[in-house]
Amino acid sequence: MSGPGFGGPKLASMAWRNVWRNRRRTLLTLSSIAFGSMLAVMLTGIGDANWREMIDLAARLGGGHVTVQHSEYLDTPTLSRSVTGTERLRQAALRDPEVERVVGRITGFLMLSTAGQSYGAGFVALDPETEDASTLSLLEALSEGKMFERADSPGIVLGKKLAENLDLKLGRKVVYTLTDKHGEIVREAARLTGIVRTGSPSVDAGIALLPLDRMRGTIGFAPDEVVQVGLFLPDQRQAEGVAARVGATLGQQISALPWYETQPDLAAFITMKVAGAYFMEIVMAILVAAGIFNTLFMSVMERLREFGILLAIGFSPARLFALVMLESLWLALVGLVAAAALTAGPYYYMATTGIDISEVIAGGGTAEVAGIAITSIMRASIYPENLLYIALAVVAATLLSGLYPAWRAGRVEPVETIRLV
Repeated sequence: MSGPGFGGPKLASMAWRNVWRNRRRTLLTLSSIAFGSMLAVMLTGIGDANWREMIDLAARLGGGHVTVQHSEYLDTPTLSRSVTGTERLRQAALRDPEVERVVGRITGFLMLSTAGQSYGAGFVALDPETEDASTLSLLEALSEGKMFERADSPGIVLGKKLAENLDLKLGRKVVYTLTDKHGEIVREAARLTGIVRTGSPSVDAGIALLPLDRMRGTIGFAPDEVVQVGLFLPDQRQAEGVAARVGATLGQQISALPWYETQPDLAAFITMKVAGAYFMEIVMAILVAAGIFNTLFMSVMERLREFGILLAIGFSPARLFALVMLESLWLALVGLVAAAALTAGPYYYMATTGIDISEVIAGGGTAEVAGIAITSIMRASIYPENLLYIALAVVAATLLSGLYPAWRAGRVEPVETIRLV
């Protein structure tokens, strides 16, 4: 009786029938697996979509997913910490297969003054002929007027709140003051050509856009000199590898930094939120595993006499152990199928439409983290590997839950258990 007839497909078939002996209990267990898996997929998908959007927006507001800059600029952000040879840097970066776009910018701080008001602001000097909304999100936030057309065009574009604070209208002149490359104070005048509105209070109240070549002339930069070279990637998760590869080709005074080093506040916020989500998923996994353990253990205890008879007619303890573990595996696989059916509808809705949460963000206004506005539409878009990890975790948790019941089944004493009624 311990021969091949009780192994392989025959044993799997027996496990399948045993799973459905108590249909109600099995359905309750499968429901807990499916519901727990759905919650894990939805929470992870929402997190993946939200953090990816925030990181991409931070890259398009800042210096890219990877920023090439002077090695001392992060600690001492002055215009004297610049990089030259931008075309050489651009060609070197584009040789990396993960790099899609490379742009050079000058960034810093200045003082804006009108006849009656003065306000400080951060500025970005850019070439509008080489940049678009995919590299600088401010370009798609233009709400009034127009962007200057070339890198040497006159004009300035301000955040909406900053323009209001300065009481500045389109076409009116504003004077900006800053220190040049050598630490000397320089001033220039420009007419307001456009206004951007991003939805981020700090950005709208503190950003100025200027033409790159005109700024170079103002602060004494060479034609191939910038403060930052921004590298943009299709997948922000590749930033660390790209920074390492590109950085290896640079000189000692130039560094390639991934976004989480140039945006440490945002990185810390995302790390905290991801850790919180993992904790919740672990708690759910423990609760689901406890339910599975209860189902399998009760099933084993109810069949002790049956196991004793099987052992008496030639079933080995190892096969009894395998039988119960196969029952665990069947629960996991059927649970995953049920989870896929249960998750498909909500996930499709969240991936395509999402939920508008603007009314619960800052009392119906806007909220931001490290200067990055939190999206008002909650969507889900899970990374494929995270979906695989969840599926493997479900199978692993189910199999682990079956270990003790399976061991208990293999420890049955035939003589004692056959007497049970």
